Parts: sequence; structure tokens; C-alpha cells
Amino acid sequence: MTDHGDPAGDADGDGDPAANDADGEGDADEAEPDGDRFGVGIQVAAETLRFVVHVPSEIDSGWSDPDEFQRLIERETWEVLDRRETLRAVDDAAGEGETVTLGTVTMRPDGSVVGHTLSPPGE
Repeated sequence: MTDHGDPAGDADGDGDPAANDADGEGDADEAEPDGDRFGVGIQVAAETLRFVVHVPSEIDSGWSDPDEFQRLIERETWEVLDRRETLRAVDDAAGEGETVTLGTVTMRPDGSVVGHTLSPPGE
């Protein structure tokens, strides 16, 4: 969780209040200095809901096993969000063929989580 109440105005903690990213989003396709940002969503099919990870076009070379980082991203997602409630909300909100975005998870190749913007649908 990020503390946005820094009285010095240095929300990103880099010592330079002038260099803060105003919207906190940045460019999702760029590798971040502190990790890679992966988009997270749920794809609705006829009879199933499928967890999907959107991989940035520029990714740290330390990621050697795509299945492993997808498992790590999924694990982090369900540690943050209530799986049952989130899937129910996705099923109620989206039709077949649609993908509902849950946010992003920023992670380093060693598996450490730098941050996330995860939230259930509708919040």
C-alpha cells in the first residue's frame, strides 16, 4: 500500500517531489525500474471464467518461465481480492467473449511484489 500523505510531496519515494507520476499509472508497456507491470483480467467464455495476464512488451530478462510468473501474478491477485466475490461480479457484469480488467500487479523476477492497482469490477 502506498502512503500518499507525504508532507514533502515525494509520493513515489525517490527523493524528487517534482518527478512524481501525476496519475500513478505510467505506461503499462514499459518495464518499470522497480519491476514489471502485468495487467490482470478475467475472460468470460461460454461456460468458464479464465484468469488472464497481460505481459508488457518490454519485460525484464530475468523472467525465464512464463507459467511461473503467471502463477505468481494469480496468487497475488487472489491474496488481494476475494476470489468468489470477484468472479461473481465479473460473471454478472460481462458477457461471453468480454474480458474484465482487475488492474495491474508490479513484480520483480525474484517474485517480490512492488505494488498493485487491483480492485473488483465496479469499484
